[in-house]
Amino acid sequence: MNPASLQQLLCLNLLLCCTTNQARLTVSPSSSQFFKGDFVSLSCEEDDSSAGWTLRRNTSKQQRTQCRADWGTSAGSSCNISYIYPWDSGVYWCESREGPISNMVNLTVTGGSVILQSPVLPVMEGDDVTLLCKTKTTPSNLPAAFYKDGSLIRKQPTGHMTIQHVSRSDEGLYKCDISGHGESPSSWITVTGNYMHVCGKDPTQPG
Repeated sequence: MNPASLQQLLCLNLLLCCTTNQARLTVSPSSSQFFKGDFVSLSCEEDDSSAGWTLRRNTSKQQRTQCRADWGTSAGSSCNISYIYPWDSGVYWCESREGPISNMVNLTVTGGSVILQSPVLPVMEGDDVTLLCKTKTTPSNLPAAFYKDGSLIRKQPTGHMTIQHVSRSDEGLYKCDISGHGESPSSWITVTGNYMHVCGKDPTQPG
């Protein structure tokens, strides 16, 4: 998904979070990238259990499909994907019978050997954010290079990089590389104070 599309998605995501807090989609393990074959659990955390929240997704192959046997297994308010595939990459959200939807998350699944573990949801200005460059078959403390918008940020000897007190200038596309193992896909990290900042609106102006 290109940066412009991700920006529109996250803008809608934050607006919806501000207008309805009835459910929140969580991902376990908490990451926006996964290896082919990983187990992933997505849960609709409900404030109103009577709402009847259903997990749905948009991928390159399917549009607005709910958790079902051909890709996931329902377990209460959760959907478990026992073996995730690259074609499971896409946007996931919770939706109720009444229509409101939760936050949206964009998941990327790779058949490669390196992923970047980064925040699934937008992060608040001032927070510390830790990125982990991880290989599929070896310890996750290998030296790694981290990139933002295609440019090298820094090289870390243990595969971890912490961005302290993030600001809007830290927003962008991140990826990492481990020599001899390969490069991760890119993931967009959004830094926000509120949805109006993300959507490019001036909070001092009406509308």
